Amino acid sequence: MQLYTKALQPVLGYSRRAIADYNMLDQDDRVAVGVSGGKDSLVLLAALCRMREFLPVRYTVTAITIDPCFGGRETDFSPVQELCGELGASYAIRRTDLGNIIFNTRKEKNPCSLCARMRRAMLHDLALQNGCNKLALGHHRDDAVETLMMNLFREGRIGCFRPVTWLSRKELTVIRPLLLTPEQEVIRAARRMELQTVKSECPVDGATARTGMKNFLREMESGEFKNLRKMLFGALRKSGINGW
Repeated sequence: MQLYTKALQPVLGYSRRAIADYNMLDQDDRVAVGVSGGKDSLVLLAALCRMREFLPVRYTVTAITIDPCFGGRETDFSPVQELCGELGASYAIRRTDLGNIIFNTRKEKNPCSLCARMRRAMLHDLALQNGCNKLALGHHRDDAVETLMMNLFREGRIGCFRPVTWLSRKELTVIRPLLLTPEQEVIRAARRMELQTVKSECPVDGATARTGMKNFLREMESGEFKNLRKMLFGALRKSGINGW
């Protein structure tokens, strides 16, 4: 665990502040971490495990994964299993037919929205099945800005996911400890830790509306608006919408 401390230092600072600002953790919480195998969820998992050593509340960490089995094949999540062993976290995985349902049965023209909703529901259930009362997701600062802009440009509304969401029907709280962390810091932490990620086999990976918005914001910042994402995030925090 100590090997990762220096690599995680900036992320730990941002995450500790987010947890305090939005009261994300309580004593004796049982926290499930939604792990896709990408850099964001793996860095979140490592940070939450590391912070058990110095945060003023006790909590347990369980990594959980929903495998959509794209192309009818089970994904190899052994790198995640190995990382959990190093971090002292338990691990649960659920294999599903989600990939086949989305792309073959329903043949969705815009698959991302339905896939995300179905995967979230499965994550909620898997968290509860493993005795957890909170589910941590790996959304960082850039994700929040992209979501804000996608809602504005595509739906004509100002909105974003909440820092903390209470799901009354599930009796489960969703938290986002990386919320204040810039994506670049997540990338740096993943590189320093030499994390072995699990590549998504989704047929539309890298060709989504979110990827388009990410590229748009990057292009804007390369021109006149150098700190656009930082400014938009600041405006989001000051807005007070959705628990911000």
